[in-house]
Amino acid sequence: MWHYVYILENKNDQHYVGLTDNIDERLEKHNRGEVPSTAKYIPWKICHFSAFPTREQAASYEKFLKSGSGREFRKRRLEIKKPHIV
Repeated sequence: MWHYVYILENKNDQHYVGLTDNIDERLEKHNRGEVPSTAKYIPWKICHFSAFPTREQAASYEKFLKSGSGREFRKRRLEIKKPHIV
């Protein structure tokens, strides 16, 4: 079974990092308002995910992405960027 670390994005460019073993079901729960930390900010879409063979590896990566250096890494390397119009 694969374990996924995912980054959600909403229409206000807010992001949420989570971990699951069923990414489609988890996104549906977020968008039905069943996850208290994201319920006020629906709808969500997945803007990035990574798959890991063990839960321990996924949890370690999730913890990194939620750290200060992990947030910087997300901004520079992972999240879908909107085009800048001048």
